[in-house]
Amino acid sequence: MQPLTSAEKEAVTKLKSNLPDILKNAQVPENYALWTVPLDKESTDDRLNVLLVKFLRARDMDLVKATKMLTDTLIWRKSFKADDLLDESFDDSLFSSVGYLYKTDKENRPVCYNFYGDIDQSKVFADPDKFIRWRVQLMEKCIQHIDFVHVDSMIVVHDYKGASMFGRTANAKAATKEIIKIMQDNYPEVLAVKFFVNVPWWGSTIFKLIRPLLSEATVKKFVVCSNDELYSSLTKFIPEENLPEVYRSLAPKKVSTERSVNEQEKPKKKEAEVVEVLAESPDVPEPAIATVEIDEPISPIAPTAPTTAPTTDTTNTDTTPTAPTTTTDTTHTTTAPTTTADTTTTTTADTTTTTTTTDTTTTTTDTTIITN
Repeated sequence: MQPLTSAEKEAVTKLKSNLPDILKNAQVPENYALWTVPLDKESTDDRLNVLLVKFLRARDMDLVKATKMLTDTLIWRKSFKADDLLDESFDDSLFSSVGYLYKTDKENRPVCYNFYGDIDQSKVFADPDKFIRWRVQLMEKCIQHIDFVHVDSMIVVHDYKGASMFGRTANAKAATKEIIKIMQDNYPEVLAVKFFVNVPWWGSTIFKLIRPLLSEATVKKFVVCSNDELYSSLTKFIPEENLPEVYRSLAPKKVSTERSVNEQEKPKKKEAEVVEVLAESPDVPEPAIATVEIDEPISPIAPTAPTTAPTTDTTNTDTTPTAPTTTTDTTHTTTAPTTTADTTTTTTADTTTTTTTTDTTTTTTDTTIITN
């Protein structure tokens, strides 16, 4: 809420002193309450100060004009029977698609949505007076969520998706014009922000034409959204979870960081083993170590089986394995390692235990790496 300045507090005090005359001229009871706030000259209720300053701000702090505006509002409410609207019933199947109150913004202000396209105007505006009363009732429902202590305004969203520049009926034009006048004259400074979404090209053009006619304070409350900016603009004020589905569905698609079921079923990769290859090059003064990571473990070089099976009571039987083989390639030369297996067999009465010790001698591998 915007706090009152010292000048505004002084103006509110003067307007409050005029309340008895205002009530008398409007021909309403002395104990009349506007939106549950008693219009009592002697009241110390802070809500009254917030309410009265709205009429002053709406008339540029002109006390005379603010006094007249408040008087006219009370007269209109009496003739329109605005205080009885909340008890009236309307056809939801007829008006529910035209507008509704849905949750709050990040500052707990009520949010009212109005739709101007994709409606059957011949039915919605068949009885203009009924439509006007329904629309004012919707406004009164919004005001119920304004306590004039923590919340003193509301958010309005006007959606023009599917609206036609030339498709409005005479009843629709007349009803809309009357609604605009009622809101301007009798609901001062209750609008915090008004969004214009899904606006067609002609709507944007009209807005640019009338913009110079609007006060700077009013223009600051307007937010015209392009289709690409719609979701991001709304969520600056309204939490995503508080948006109607029609707008919540516009949220950017989130990239899932979870693995798919198939990926989860796959066995985890074994820890990569590292093979170090000594690479020598005439251009490199010191040997370079190349590290290669692989997904599967490298099996150790198995010893070559002895050509003669061990016999009982034989000690230190040396068996010579297959001779080493040499593979020559145009790029590098590799010499296979030579393995010697020493086997000692000890025999006892019931158990024969064979112990095999494998000594592996690995020859130096000379590898030539060509770097481009």
